[in-house]
Amino acid sequence: MAYIQRQFEKELLRAAKAFPSIVLTGPRRAGKTHLLRHLFPSAQYLLLEDPDTLSKFRQDPHGFLDGLRFPVILDEVQNVPEIFNYVRSRIDADMRKKGRWFLTGSQEAQLMKGVTESMAGRSAIMQLLPMSRQESPKVNILTGGFPEVIARPKDARLWFSSYLQSYVERDVRSVTSVKDLSTFRRFMSMVATRHGQLLNKTAMAGPLGVSVPTISQWLDILERTMQVIVVPPFFENMGKRLQKSPKIYVADPGLACHLLGIDTQDELSRSPFLGALFEGLVASEILKHQLNTGRRRELYHFRDDQGLEVDFLIPGTSGSITMIECKASRTVTPSAAAPMQRLMTAGSTKLMKGRTMKGMIVHQPPRAGQSTKAVAPGITVHSWTNFTDHF
Repeated sequence: MAYIQRQFEKELLRAAKAFPSIVLTGPRRAGKTHLLRHLFPSAQYLLLEDPDTLSKFRQDPHGFLDGLRFPVILDEVQNVPEIFNYVRSRIDADMRKKGRWFLTGSQEAQLMKGVTESMAGRSAIMQLLPMSRQESPKVNILTGGFPEVIARPKDARLWFSSYLQSYVERDVRSVTSVKDLSTFRRFMSMVATRHGQLLNKTAMAGPLGVSVPTISQWLDILERTMQVIVVPPFFENMGKRLQKSPKIYVADPGLACHLLGIDTQDELSRSPFLGALFEGLVASEILKHQLNTGRRRELYHFRDDQGLEVDFLIPGTSGSITMIECKASRTVTPSAAAPMQRLMTAGSTKLMKGRTMKGMIVHQPPRAGQSTKAVAPGITVHSWTNFTDHF
């Protein structure tokens, strides 16, 4: 597969000059290994899922590490969490040497435990998500951003089916002892049907015949392995009038479509999930941009008990707030700006008082002609392709 330049490269190269080791996490098949091997072609590569490699390390850890050639890429290190202690002692022997250890993994929680306990101050912790539209114009709702799907979109259905089977049988089993994998698979499809909705664990538990604590555990697995995006409410602890439940999205829109049984553009255009899927696409693009450019991961939603709702809020500098409304239609009317206008003029709301606010409406690009540029004071309109290019 031909290499596509990743927006994340600059941040990764900068970190390699400043830290002895890099811990790179992200969902399986997001392109972590491909990226590292491209940027550091002289690095030795070892896959810690390979039985022979695992056996060599566990039989003689010091001998295994003594035989490494630097820089070295140790792939899928969550399979051998004990390796962090050995790597730490080697780093401590000469902290001046930078960019020698590149550790990757697909299960963030297990990795983070090892990093927290052994690698604090020695590693740059970074996260790579599937490709954004800034990296490939082929990214869209149907294909999502996984590099292999973008390279072979005609095989997307088979690829996603294989990905889910591999994910459930390998990652889920290794994170926790899920006994009923078929029910977990139905749970993932149920999450897709609640794409873009407020999280209600009780409503999910009943149809699956499991307990609410089980749903909590399974959601934690999806979040750990970066298969879902959980968008918290904005300042959830301020005032009783604000909705305190997060919204949930399948992280990759292409995977969300597959889970919903949507395989073609025609099926997508007729689907009742189109609006939610488009909203999830925008959410994933925002988070990819934040992570790829070294910014804090900050994305919230707003909803109060009076029915005022804005899809996304992004905090900026000096207390500024950017509001984003997502519309799957190709035409935007002034009424789409009403929720953001209400929030902008709610001067008595403690939440927004004294903040500089601006609004954006993000929509699907029209097939011909140009979209409206503005619909209300302080609120601009952008096609999602324009939004991702200039956000």
